[in-house]
Amino acid sequence: MAPDREAEPSDRQAAARAALAAALAAAGDRSAAEKRPAGRDSSPAAAGAAPAGAAGPGQPADPLGPTDPTDATDPVDPVQRARELCLRLLASRPRTRTELADAMRRRGVPDEAAVAVLARFTDAGLIDDAVFARAWVESRHHNRGLARRALSAELKQRGVDGQHIEAAVSALDPAEELATARRLVAKAMRASRGKPLPTRIRRLVGLLARKGYPAPVAYRIVREAIEQEGIDAAGAGVDLDEATWATPDADLDAG
Repeated sequence: MAPDREAEPSDRQAAARAALAAALAAAGDRSAAEKRPAGRDSSPAAAGAAPAGAAGPGQPADPLGPTDPTDATDPVDPVQRARELCLRLLASRPRTRTELADAMRRRGVPDEAAVAVLARFTDAGLIDDAVFARAWVESRHHNRGLARRALSAELKQRGVDGQHIEAAVSALDPAEELATARRLVAKAMRASRGKPLPTRIRRLVGLLARKGYPAPVAYRIVREAIEQEGIDAAGAGVDLDEATWATPDADLDAG
């Protein structure tokens, strides 16, 4: 079962999105200004605009806080560099705290500046690993058919805390997980017609294993699909009863 969605975004989330858009626009303006020929003063101050991060007429203040004018004009300021790097990464897709920290480390951002920016972005709601984990589980299960075991491994690889991982994967209904596995097998069955039965079974079981389904569940679903196609596995010398079928759902819950 997919996690419940709020009917309307929270004020915090709306403010965070507005802050991200405003900060990206400000970063783009700074980049464009650096490319202009010398002697042309087209800064926001010269145009009478409010400084970056400050609230303009009828606009909410940037929840990340106003940008220091000296930071905006100093390309080597580590906090400003870290801030703009994180904004660019978040503009392409949501990121975990660990992903952003790793990106800043690879770019040589000092630890002190990275910690400060991560704290500010977390307070503003631009970084939320719990929300990231729930969205990741929903998207990767519905689009890729991944089971809880594979989803947990992916989230762990991205540095999500175990508590957030457990909460996110627990929201996935075991019945829906089984239904997804059956759809995966049904599609693969159609594509493998005409191949030897042992080859088909190995490929089907391997498919589910790569998606994170436990072996007993995989063998159970493959056996069901073979029987529904009217194939006599035993008559073909293939034994699918070697797996334990007594508690496949319990195994799925534990996965």
